Amino acid sequence: MSSKHGKKYAEAAKLVDETRHYEPREAVELLKRVAFANFDETIEVHFKLGIDPRHADQQVRSTASLPHGTGKQVRVVVFAEGEAARVAREAGVEDVGSDDLIQRIEGGFLDFDLSIAMADQMGKVGKLGRILGRRGLMPNPRSGTVVRAVEDLPRVLDEVRGGRIEFRNDRTGLVHVPIGKKSFSEEQIADNMLSLVEAVNRAKPSGAKGVYVQSITLTTTMSPGIPLDVATALGSAGERR
Repeated sequence: MSSKHGKKYAEAAKLVDETRHYEPREAVELLKRVAFANFDETIEVHFKLGIDPRHADQQVRSTASLPHGTGKQVRVVVFAEGEAARVAREAGVEDVGSDDLIQRIEGGFLDFDLSIAMADQMGKVGKLGRILGRRGLMPNPRSGTVVRAVEDLPRVLDEVRGGRIEFRNDRTGLVHVPIGKKSFSEEQIADNMLSLVEAVNRAKPSGAKGVYVQSITLTTTMSPGIPLDVATALGSAGERR
């Protein structure tokens, strides 16, 4: 046991059998028992994938629709002009614009979680790549955040503010995704977790060889991780289709 962890963590860790891999529902029930912090911790799922991130055909980037949302209010900005800008404002988006919004971001405005761009704005938005790209905030067609038709904008906004989240691998081939809060019910946590597992499995890149999903760990902000039985988790996720 690492000396960096406190007494409460050590006590919680004793409840996790390190020799086992838990079935999804069992893991969720255990998560509720080991989450000891006195605040509403974020629940995360961590995947170790059998990919080599150095190769373009082994990148994992996609979205998942969480049926119960993440428990967090998503702050959205929209790059749009004219009718699209009007639609975005009517949908409740406060930060909508084109050149003016780009200038604000270049000036340091980054108080948002996600950006959406109408397709006709991407030529301008491209200059923000160095600012938004490294923070994972750049609009991207693969993540559904580049919208071609004005009539599709309300649907996209509802999805991203409701429960659609984006995930991507890091430089080590890991994927870390928040799926809710400790205050969620066991059923809500399980539903969100299995929806994510299904989405990650579906996003297997063409260049991946061998075992794709190598491990899945369920955890909260402060608690010890709970290893899932990968085969059971994938099977349970597949049954949801």
